[in-house]
Amino acid sequence: MKNWKYTLYRSCWDMLDLLFPPECGGCGTAGSRWCIDCQKRVILLNGILCDICGLPQVRAGVCDACRLDRPVYRALRAWSVFEDPVQKALHKLKYRRDISMGVSLASQMVTFVSDLNWQIDLILPIPLGRQRFKERGYNQVGMIAKPLALALNMRYAPNELFRRKETRSQVGLTKLERKANVQNAFQGGAGVIGKSILVMDDVSTTGSTLSAAAEALYSSGAKNVYALTVARALPHHGLGHV
Repeated sequence: MKNWKYTLYRSCWDMLDLLFPPECGGCGTAGSRWCIDCQKRVILLNGILCDICGLPQVRAGVCDACRLDRPVYRALRAWSVFEDPVQKALHKLKYRRDISMGVSLASQMVTFVSDLNWQIDLILPIPLGRQRFKERGYNQVGMIAKPLALALNMRYAPNELFRRKETRSQVGLTKLERKANVQNAFQGGAGVIGKSILVMDDVSTTGSTLSAAAEALYSSGAKNVYALTVARALPHHGLGHV
């Protein structure tokens, strides 16, 4: 059940819309942050998915890739496929400082996350490196994770996961390079001990970042770690190594 804090949070953004009329993050139409047409065009990631990594497959169970090299998290799920209009909305949030897209995307994901039936104590966003945070001024994942936590009556705890080292962008790296890039990059806080954690990112490609975060959280005493993203880049995007 959505609580008053979530209602208040959304109301604040709605009031800002009255002062600064928004444009849709998916198509640019004036008057709405996330228009009805774009909501209908979202490609949901459903069907038969690997029990662990959440990628589509032809049969139920665990995919061959996860059998050979199992990720550290218990399960990863994504709400949508990384295609327009979600791709445009995430880019607008991440690179064009339209932080209002965070609550718009979160509101669309509430039922999806609730239906996963994961028992979660804390929601944590993947943290940015210091330089990237300084340049951007905010964590785009946190702008989605916070209202999602409020809507689901879960504790949002961004300070319980932090980076131990700066890493290069994962864009353009192979699966092995991505895994090496984020190895030992994260550290969990004392507040994760004995807790079931939902760690969140905006987009997953190979899942290496989320797996590295899960490893750090388990090392810090977490009981369970689940992973969630807004969107998933699929192998047909030229990512056959996923």
